[in-house]
Amino acid sequence: MVRIRKDAQTLTEAERDRFLVALARLNDAGAGPFRAFRDMHTNLSSREAHGGPGFLSWHRSYLLDLERELQAIDPSVALPYWRFDKPAPNIFDSHFLSMPAASPTAGDLVRFPPGHPLEHWSTDSFTGVMRRPNFDVSAAPPSRRAGRAYVLTERETLDLGVTFRQLRAMESAPHGPAHVSFSGFISSIPTAAKDPLFFLLHGNVDRLWAKWQWANRRFDTADPDAFQAGGPLGHRLPDTMWPWNGVTGGERPPTAPGGPLKDSPVTRQPGPKPTVGVMLDYLGVRSGLDQGFAYDDVPFEAA
Repeated sequence: MVRIRKDAQTLTEAERDRFLVALARLNDAGAGPFRAFRDMHTNLSSREAHGGPGFLSWHRSYLLDLERELQAIDPSVALPYWRFDKPAPNIFDSHFLSMPAASPTAGDLVRFPPGHPLEHWSTDSFTGVMRRPNFDVSAAPPSRRAGRAYVLTERETLDLGVTFRQLRAMESAPHGPAHVSFSGFISSIPTAAKDPLFFLLHGNVDRLWAKWQWANRRFDTADPDAFQAGGPLGHRLPDTMWPWNGVTGGERPPTAPGGPLKDSPVTRQPGPKPTVGVMLDYLGVRSGLDQGFAYDDVPFEAA
C-alpha cells in the first residue's frame, strides 16, 4: 500500500487536522521523538545533506523517516507539500501553519490559536515558531525579482535539463529562494527544521525531483544521467547516509541522532541504512520494491 502525498493547499480539513495532530504528538511539547529530526538538520550535519549530488537523496530519506514516525501515530497520514510557485493561502491560515501578528513590530512569533494542535510546539526549549513571510501569502513568492534569486516555477525547474547534473542546480533555485522567502527559523540551515513548514517545502522539492524522474525515466542508478558521479563522502551512489548508518567521527558528525530508518508495515524499503542510490527508485520502477509513498500528480508505476 502506498500513501499519496498531496498538495497542502488542497487538503480536506480532516486530512489537515490528522497531519497536525500526529506532528504535535511526535513533538510532544518538545519532549518527543521529533527532537531527533531537529538534531539531524544543523550546521554540524550540513555537509551530509547539502552542497553535493546527494542533497536530494538525503532529504528524500529524511522526509520518509519523519513520515513513518507520523504513520506510527496515525497510519492514514502522508506528508503534504507546499507548492511554493503557486498561491497557498490555506497553508498560512490560522487553522494550519498560521502567521505572526500583522505588524512587523510585533515580532516574528507565529500565533497558533488556543486549541490548535501546534499550540505547544517546542524545540530547543523554545515554544513556538519564528517565521514572517517576505511576500503576500495570498499570492506566491516572487518568481522574478531584479538582482535577486527567485523561486523558479515548476516548469522552469523541470526545464533545468534532462540530466541530473543539470537538475541538481535546483538546490540553489528554487530550493534556496523558497527558504529565504521568509525570515525566521526556516531561512537558515541550523534552525530550518524547527519550523513544520520546512517539511512541506522539502516535500515539494522532492516532488519536483520525482516529477523530473518520471518525465525523463531517471530511476536506474546505472544510467549516468540519473545521478552525478563523484562527490564527497555521503554523496556517492553506494554511500550509506548519515545519521541512519550510525557512523560518527572523522568526516561524519560527532553524533548520529534518530537511529536506523524504520520499516513501514507495508514495505522494508529502502532499508535501515539507506544509500544515496537506493533513494532514486522510490517507486520500484526498476526493482519492483516501492518505498511506500507517491505524489498526487506523479504517475505511480511499478516495474
